[in-house]
Amino acid sequence: VQLQASGGGLVQAGGSLTLSCAASGRPFSSHRMGWFRQAPGKEREFVAAIIWSAGSTYYADSVKGRFTISRDSFKNTIYLRMNCLKPEDTAVYYCAQDLTAGPMPLVRGSWGQGTLVTVSS
Repeated sequence: VQLQASGGGLVQAGGSLTLSCAASGRPFSSHRMGWFRQAPGKEREFVAAIIWSAGSTYYADSVKGRFTISRDSFKNTIYLRMNCLKPEDTAVYYCAQDLTAGPMPLVRGSWGQGTLVTVSS
């Protein structure tokens, strides 16, 4: 499965943005898909995940209540709706497929190419 991420851009603090990640094929129903981000000078970190079939969602504490992950089964696409954005949310955001469970998931499948989100203060 190949992933294509899009939707990044420049937004002011407090604003909103929605990222999309389109998969070239249909993910396995049991697979988790998710989003990670990497800020300048920092390691890549987990942001959110969703179980493809069940729709169950998981979030990092830093984005809980502000970000929402969702999926469109017909389009084989996941989304990340980001509200109340903060300058510290500035990062390259990557989607990924086939995540392990847990608060610090590993990625066993493919990665998208990344999309830059810049939040100005």
